[in-house]
Amino acid sequence: MSTEHASAQAEQGAAEQLPPTFQDVIMNLQRYWGAQGCVVLQPYDNEVGAGTNAPATTLRSLGPDTWRTCYVQGSRRPTDGRYGENPNRTQHYFQFQVLMKPSPDNIQDLYLGSLRAIGIDVDAHDVRFVEDDWESPTLGAWGLGWEVWIDGMEVTQFTYFQQVGGFECNPVPVEIAYGLERLTMYIQGVDSMFDIVWSRGDDGVVFTYGDVYLENERQYSRYNFEVADTDFLFQEFNDREAECLRTLEANLPLPAYDSVLKCCHAFNLLDARGVISATERMAYILRVRTIAKAVCASYMEHVVGLKPAEEGDAAASADAAGKEAGRE
Repeated sequence: MSTEHASAQAEQGAAEQLPPTFQDVIMNLQRYWGAQGCVVLQPYDNEVGAGTNAPATTLRSLGPDTWRTCYVQGSRRPTDGRYGENPNRTQHYFQFQVLMKPSPDNIQDLYLGSLRAIGIDVDAHDVRFVEDDWESPTLGAWGLGWEVWIDGMEVTQFTYFQQVGGFECNPVPVEIAYGLERLTMYIQGVDSMFDIVWSRGDDGVVFTYGDVYLENERQYSRYNFEVADTDFLFQEFNDREAECLRTLEANLPLPAYDSVLKCCHAFNLLDARGVISATERMAYILRVRTIAKAVCASYMEHVVGLKPAEEGDAAASADAAGKEAGRE
């Protein structure tokens, strides 16, 4: 064997020992869940607070038809911004979302298989399912589920949806929401998300998460907390609420749902600007909840072809609105 060939083999072996990059984790999850029959979608092109809020999960959870999908979703939580100075808290982050309806009987085994697919030896680590039911006041949704911890760190939320938009989910879908930054930090053994290796070229050129998104965090944190025009945002909320209702009059729940998401984002920015009191906060959440439920009702009638009775009442809605949702 020539010296050059041996050297090349040694370099290749060393490269193979490196932990997966951020984009490797994404591609491996896409490949794995695609092989389980999931439609591999691209991110939804609207501001969302979590991957759950994309219509491929929220609306597709309704009705009897089988549905399986997975996708990466950039998510925004303006109040979580820290000007890029916090190593694991940001106003923008990524989730990898899986929804399977009906839920397979072996879904926990499939999930553990997905961890193996991204390089985690589940037999060598402490993987725990910790009970943690989920609720979203703005979507009128809730589910039974667990947080998944690996060696004491939460990396995934596992939820069996029971209700969305005030309607019972039948059959019951299961959602798996991976926190991609936290998961990759664990795999790569780094303490700051900005140190995550996002990509590594064959020529050795490396881009980190900080190279890609640190400046975004600095600028968007300043915008969210200091610059966003509150008068504009109040008006945008009102306009989008009205547009949602107008669109529903035309029996178009999918475009109407975009207005729900716009209302949510306007509300979240107003919250970040500190101009909404506790009482007003509940009132705004109930307004979003009302149009979200109206969209779901329209979707059930005009897309699914069913018109079931809604569950709950205004008192229950107000009670739910007062609670903090884990993924709002």
